[in-house]
Amino acid sequence: MTSRSKEQRILVVMRKLLAQIVRDTTPGPGVRHPLSEQTIKDIRDCFSLIAARERELIEEAGIENKDRPHFADKPQTSTVLKFKPPPKKSTDDD
Repeated sequence: MTSRSKEQRILVVMRKLLAQIVRDTTPGPGVRHPLSEQTIKDIRDCFSLIAARERELIEEAGIENKDRPHFADKPQTSTVLKFKPPPKKSTDDD
């Protein structure tokens, strides 16, 4: 999916805009949030609807989405090993 449809671009812009609004309005510790509880719930619902539609579009395009959130503080479940092949044996006939 190299070129996004108009709907996909709209969804991306809306998700980014909502995230920016949340960042801009989030108060410091101990300060009451300027948005009402209902507005916060509505924003969460919008994020859910956007994510659901993005999943539908990916499925309709036949793309398998294996992306999952990755948390930096979660221990890794696998270890990467460096592999150095052994030197090639010479083919000298003595």
